[in-house]
Amino acid sequence: MSNKRIVFMGSPDFAIPALNALHNHHEIVAVYSQPPRKSGRGMGEKLVPVAQHAESLNLPTHWPESLRDKTSQDVLAGFDADIFIVVAYGLLLPQSVLDLPRFGCINSHASLLPRWRGAAPIQRAIEAGDTETGISAMVMEAGLDTGPVLATQRVLIATNETAGTLHDKLAIANAEILLRTVNEVPAILSTRQVQNDDDATYAAKISSAEAQIDWRKPAHKIDQHIRAFSPFPGAWFNGEKGRIKISEAIVDTSDSNSESGGATPGTFIGRSDDGGMKIATGAGVLTLVRLQPAGKKPMPVADFLNGQAMSIGTVLTGLDDGAT
Repeated sequence: MSNKRIVFMGSPDFAIPALNALHNHHEIVAVYSQPPRKSGRGMGEKLVPVAQHAESLNLPTHWPESLRDKTSQDVLAGFDADIFIVVAYGLLLPQSVLDLPRFGCINSHASLLPRWRGAAPIQRAIEAGDTETGISAMVMEAGLDTGPVLATQRVLIATNETAGTLHDKLAIANAEILLRTVNEVPAILSTRQVQNDDDATYAAKISSAEAQIDWRKPAHKIDQHIRAFSPFPGAWFNGEKGRIKISEAIVDTSDSNSESGGATPGTFIGRSDDGGMKIATGAGVLTLVRLQPAGKKPMPVADFLNGQAMSIGTVLTGLDDGAT
């Protein structure tokens, strides 16, 4: 294994374990991230997570608004890099940039490509009920996650997996597979496998609006929906004082169809033995365990019910009831 000169491009927390792994074994000649963002009460500019971390490692850090201009591309060319490693960078790399490094640009994506190309592969895998996902390391092309795959690493999706817990597992797997891939460059480039576009699925960007719960769906599908949107943006329904987000629920495995008594989907039908909130769905019963009322911190459902005048038979807001 020879030491490689790497330009690392990434922005969110997800990319940090990979940056650390590569920094420990190779030479990071520059780190690129998205520009600082305004945040907080004073709306002051704050570096994105990768830029913050890179500066703590004393790595040269850059955050251009675009890589399409000649000046930015000349700076990149000056690093004389063997490889560009791209992990959730957030800016498009034009072909003129893809052609700069000696061994090309390698991107990692949080799915087993060609399944779940696109912006939200972690959430879409859970939402669809997939039992496994993974990381794909690929040679970058101009298309969206379409490049030839160099290596994959599979990760199981647990039955209680949330997007948050799966994100953390995949971030570790991402660091492992990128280090192995870079270690094997250039030999591994000859093993590239072209993706079959006919098998591709698209992981569209998530929105807060689509996170609203449809109680008409079966209980297990609503559970997948809740876990897919936890912690962000949070699956929700409308309460009297605004949106109520649900962060944890359990599918009732008893004879829940008879237990719901044919109640309208979204109906509060009683409490579980440990204080949970049983809700009738389109098929089966879902017990809500933890939620967050508008303007408050997350809390156990039992605490919510103790402070909320909600009687059995109350029907929670559904998709047809005027979402805001």
